[in-house]
Amino acid sequence: MDIHSGGPRTDAGSDSPAHVWRPITDLALEDLAAASNELPALSAVWLEARQGLSDDLAIKGFNERLQREWAIETGIIERIYSLDRGITQLLIERGIDDSLIPHDATDRPPELVAKIIRDQEAAIDFLFDFVSQKRALTQSFIKEMHALMTRHQESTTGVDQFGREMEIPLARGAFKTWPNNPTRADGSLHEYCPPEHVESEMERLLEMHTQHMAEAIPPEVESAWLHHRFTQIHPFQDGNGRMARAIASLVFMRSNWFPLVITRDDRARYLDALEQADRDGLAALIDLFASREKKAFVGALGIAREVTQEGHRLDQQVAAIADLFARRDSEWRAELDNAREIARSMWSQGVARFDDLASQLERSMSAPGRNRRAFVDSASDRDADRRTWQRWQIVHTARELGYFAGLRDFACWARLCLETESGRSEILLALHDVGQEYRGLIGCTLTFYRRQEVADGERHAVDPQAVCDDIFQINYKDSETAVSERFQQWLDRGLVRALEVWRRGE
Repeated sequence: MDIHSGGPRTDAGSDSPAHVWRPITDLALEDLAAASNELPALSAVWLEARQGLSDDLAIKGFNERLQREWAIETGIIERIYSLDRGITQLLIERGIDDSLIPHDATDRPPELVAKIIRDQEAAIDFLFDFVSQKRALTQSFIKEMHALMTRHQESTTGVDQFGREMEIPLARGAFKTWPNNPTRADGSLHEYCPPEHVESEMERLLEMHTQHMAEAIPPEVESAWLHHRFTQIHPFQDGNGRMARAIASLVFMRSNWFPLVITRDDRARYLDALEQADRDGLAALIDLFASREKKAFVGALGIAREVTQEGHRLDQQVAAIADLFARRDSEWRAELDNAREIARSMWSQGVARFDDLASQLERSMSAPGRNRRAFVDSASDRDADRRTWQRWQIVHTARELGYFAGLRDFACWARLCLETESGRSEILLALHDVGQEYRGLIGCTLTFYRRQEVADGERHAVDPQAVCDDIFQINYKDSETAVSERFQQWLDRGLVRALEVWRRGE
């Protein structure tokens, strides 16, 4: 099944196409403008941390788990099979083994599910081999990977001349010979490239991709472009969604980044971004891909810190000691502390934004005889007594977003408090180190929660939820000007979401 199918396949002659196929186009200026300002500096931080850890088992284990997650989730979002979250995590940690999959954890035979996932895992291994050999991306390679990925998929869904769904044999490793245009629920048609134009369109796609590589197009931009244009062609009878994510991953892997892991939790945002790309450009898709890479970088940096800190082999202990003394060098320390200086500036901007918003909200809520107010409370990293007061909410949000919040040496926060007849709610902005050891990376989160009164008039925070898509990151290679622009946009998006959650609960 293809993620773009949306319904049974039909002939290209429908009277009501919702999307009319056109030959693929090159990158637009607005696509290039959507490149991430964060990823280049974050990538540099990761590559620096990665040096000397190439043979470490912890790093290898992180990469293997990421590959298994890719292999599992790429089939789940296509609805090829279902799999419980708990079993998914077990397979990620222990490897793809059908004996670990209970019959009630999936909608297909566990043996078949495991075979399909192993095929998808083999495809991502195939990509790593491709990158290490520095091969050129060709039609023959793409066909070879498709055959490998669909090795245990015998058939796909089609329709007969009467519009009835039926299972038809899957042509592995071969471009389509019949239209594969999906009919939507409203009866409209989404047109993909006609079979007779597939070869020429794929050739154009690869020619433009080669040119983009020569021009050093940012990886998240090129990955989104290649993915979207591939799906516009939809060259295979089935498996196009999985193949699109595979070649998108290839772009990142060539830059020494991480495979693109789109999970079931990203599915709605992913589909919306693809729909927007058909109409309005790649910005939403680029943003999604960038957010997934940022998450992978943060996870990898956490592993690298643990390796340096724990040093479970003698050579790592020696390296860790050398690293400890190297960090005492004042010039290097000053460079690392650049992230904290920028974070202090962003905290000040956040407090000012909260103050302005509190004034607006208090005016809009005021009414005679009503005890309603909006106010701001904050603590800087130099306020030793108060800077960790919001520890529980901060740690909870960090776990939700998948990283470790380091509050020991640097933490600051601001909260916007809203009191009405319904009770008190708070929006918390928190800035702190990422990981157990400071490596020049600061994280910012935005959390919404309510206060519930308990004994002796105390009010405890309950039901905290992140109101940001992912952690906002500041690293020591960033410039304050670039961070400030990103921060204001990130903060305003989160505040809109937080106020919407609050309004619905009033």
